[in-house]
Amino acid sequence: MAAFSLNARVQKHRDALRMEGLRPVQVWVPDTRRPGFAEECRCQSLIAAQADLADTDMQRLMDEALADVGGWTA
Repeated sequence: MAAFSLNARVQKHRDALRMEGLRPVQVWVPDTRRPGFAEECRCQSLIAAQADLADTDMQRLMDEALADVGGWTA
């Protein structure tokens, strides 16, 4: 009986979300436990950092955006 109650609550919640215009999706992500994952992250981070340093237009855009947030509060 408890399993049915749980299933019914989950279904009710899902139905409510669908009524709000949402739908479920499945997302596959890399397995962070896999050997070599951390090393691959380091390699890709280094590539991205080097690309950022070489992109002066992006740095200028970021500096301009940062200058534009004066007076903002969280």
